[in-house]
Amino acid sequence: MFKRVLIANRGEIALRILRACREMDIETVAAYSQADADSLPVQLATEAVCIGPARASESYLNQDALLTAAMGTGCDAVHPGYGFLSESAEFADRCKEAGLTFIGPSGDCIRRAGSKASACALMRRAGVPTVPGSEGAVADAESALAVAEQVGYPVLVKASAGGGGRGIRRCDSPEQLPSAFDEARAEALSCFGNGEMYLEKCIVNPRHIEVQILADQEGRTIHLYDRDCSVQRRNQKLIEEAPARCLTAELRREMGVAAVRAARAVGYENAGTVEFLLDEGNRFYFMEINTRIQVEHGVTELVTGIDLVRQQLRIAAGLPLPCTQEEVPLQGHAIECRINAEDPGADFRPCPGRAGFVHFPGGCGVRVDSCLYTGWSLPPYYDSLAAKLLVHAPTRLEAIRRMRRCLEELTIEGFPTNAELSHLVLYHPDFLRGTCTTSFLNEQLDALLSWDRRAGEREETL
Repeated sequence: MFKRVLIANRGEIALRILRACREMDIETVAAYSQADADSLPVQLATEAVCIGPARASESYLNQDALLTAAMGTGCDAVHPGYGFLSESAEFADRCKEAGLTFIGPSGDCIRRAGSKASACALMRRAGVPTVPGSEGAVADAESALAVAEQVGYPVLVKASAGGGGRGIRRCDSPEQLPSAFDEARAEALSCFGNGEMYLEKCIVNPRHIEVQILADQEGRTIHLYDRDCSVQRRNQKLIEEAPARCLTAELRREMGVAAVRAARAVGYENAGTVEFLLDEGNRFYFMEINTRIQVEHGVTELVTGIDLVRQQLRIAAGLPLPCTQEEVPLQGHAIECRINAEDPGADFRPCPGRAGFVHFPGGCGVRVDSCLYTGWSLPPYYDSLAAKLLVHAPTRLEAIRRMRRCLEELTIEGFPTNAELSHLVLYHPDFLRGTCTTSFLNEQLDALLSWDRRAGEREETL
């Protein structure tokens, strides 16, 4: 097992990795920017090293600084977390060249899975259902127009190296495609440094279902069931559940088998996620493989009892999977709400700031993943995620009621959050029935916000 691990990330995922290492008697080195000097990972790690100024390009994306910090502090492994360099094949390669274990798949595997265009081609050969679209990347808008004419509108122009809802544009007609292609490519270059684009048929009103996988160095691969991540804003997840209520037992089995087949097709190793779209006819299509730990990994941990970060460390150290596919448990229901520093009434404008009084909920079946504490300033330079609230209960309805209670108890003063919006979603009939699609929040946002305003008006009257 590793002696010392550099955590090449920040925020709640850095703290999550630190805690797993601590329980495995592994020392940790927190790499931090100047903006995160007072963060909890810096205070709790065995050692901490400042790797640069606030700007991510000069700190958390600075490969030289991270590698220098890892080698200078005697680390033998690097955990990239999610975001930043977690899906960088180049960084994985450079870690290996420096004699450091990259806790994740190899650089070659990241290249095979990370390019969405080439991954779709691999999936077709492996017999995994894929969305109709381009065979690999499209060079320009003219090529995209030709593919769109074949598959039919609406279509999505997507960045091959994309993620987090960036580098994606929907086109409902040929007239929209040229400008959408240029906009998506410019955004992809800015966010990922890679302007390769591909095109696929837009599945209207799909559900976003993903399957968690684990694969060890001996080629053994299992899935840890599914998550429903359909409640999204701007193509970014807001509420996640495990397992997905909309799946029958047979469909769950089929998607699990397809996810394992997809992982084997790219020679996957470590923890990863295979994302699918589920259409109105319950047909599912491969979307992408995320070659890292997911923000929402906690709901899978709650329903299976398997610590995914611990398994990442074990697999990277050469240890086998903890169980066979048949031995993976599935107990109860889990829900996660992402608490972001943002204003839903102002088009989800990020609102970072200094936290005043902070109180997190607790009780049976409640988990909070957060670095937030009273007096700490949420930096404006990074993602607006302030906390993750997770609950687990024997049934979905009990989990919903528990999450409602947690959101009512949550108190974060100093900046607005989306907590009230999530609370309202948990009362919406579509959510209660488990019929939300990825368009749910876009279609219902005005109504949900009006509920909130009417409630506020009643309080003032009282």
